[in-house]
Amino acid sequence: MIPLPREDTPSWDDSEPLECVMVIPEAPNVRTFAFRAPSGRWFRYKAGQFITLELPVPGGPLYRTYTISTSPSRSLSISVTVKAQPNSIGSRWMIDNLKPGDRIRAYGPAGIFTLPPQPDGKYLFIAAGSGVTPMMSMTGYLFDRGEQPDVTLIVCARRPSELIFRRRLEHMAERMPGLKLHYVVSEEDPYDVWTGYRGRFNQLMLSIMAPDYLEREVYCCGPEGFMQSVREMLYSLGYDMENYRQESFHAPVESEEEAPEIEDIVPQEEAKAEIVFAESGHTATCLETDTILAVARNSGLVIPSGCTFGVCGTCKVKKRAGEVHMVHNGGISEEDIEAGYILACCSNPIGRVEVEA
Repeated sequence: MIPLPREDTPSWDDSEPLECVMVIPEAPNVRTFAFRAPSGRWFRYKAGQFITLELPVPGGPLYRTYTISTSPSRSLSISVTVKAQPNSIGSRWMIDNLKPGDRIRAYGPAGIFTLPPQPDGKYLFIAAGSGVTPMMSMTGYLFDRGEQPDVTLIVCARRPSELIFRRRLEHMAERMPGLKLHYVVSEEDPYDVWTGYRGRFNQLMLSIMAPDYLEREVYCCGPEGFMQSVREMLYSLGYDMENYRQESFHAPVESEEEAPEIEDIVPQEEAKAEIVFAESGHTATCLETDTILAVARNSGLVIPSGCTFGVCGTCKVKKRAGEVHMVHNGGISEEDIEAGYILACCSNPIGRVEVEA
């Protein structure tokens, strides 16, 4: 194991500015900024924590939090990896202006999205976009420990060229048999053949990539919509959500007390529901854990269906009223969902629901 600084080793604190020493292109509109303490002090932090940068933008300063993407086992410098979104101000300023030799104020590190002190468990890291940054820090730390970890890492992006840290992660996976690395993209890059997983990350992919997911501690980071879909996926598969942890792009927290409650709407085992099949004029009572397709069949009604796994889209039906919990595997488009359609095979009624069937 690579030694960390001892308690009596001088370490950096936020009374000292950070000096940028390197800027590394990672992907389109993505840069890694490496910093060191001008005094030569070491950095002490936990894998997965973040720092807050004071950015001297016009009209500023602007304060932005970024997850540390380097491993705490390499304590002489610290890095953050920044992705500029279309409307971003701070990240855009960093990419366009921050260069080696510049100094900026920083505060921290902080955050509770971290590995346990002795990380010898089985882990499943799931990330989308720049949400891979804490996973990079954690994976790098596990790699540097010199012990064989048991980690499955799933990274999702729009295109292969937008997979941040792809080469470095593959470098570690080549030398660490306990690291199983998987990529999912929704689109291909022009003139660049992609032979991996395509489409929306779903339950079927999860079962193939990590068949023992029920035994693993899950760490998830990415856009809120992505994390919600992962949570819903795990709920529906019977995962113990006590073993689930997530970090938000927009609301990293410094303590357990500040962590917001996750208020997903999920089917309750004993909760009653009612489904109105409008075209047939039939109303059925059921439980929230029943699917609309199953209730229709039990009522003698026919909704065309195929795979019953949310893949084929055959059971698509219009929802007129009410709310459902739907976890599909790519069988329905976002446009159809916005138009009010659901897949009957993987939709659970929440309270009273009316469908065109």
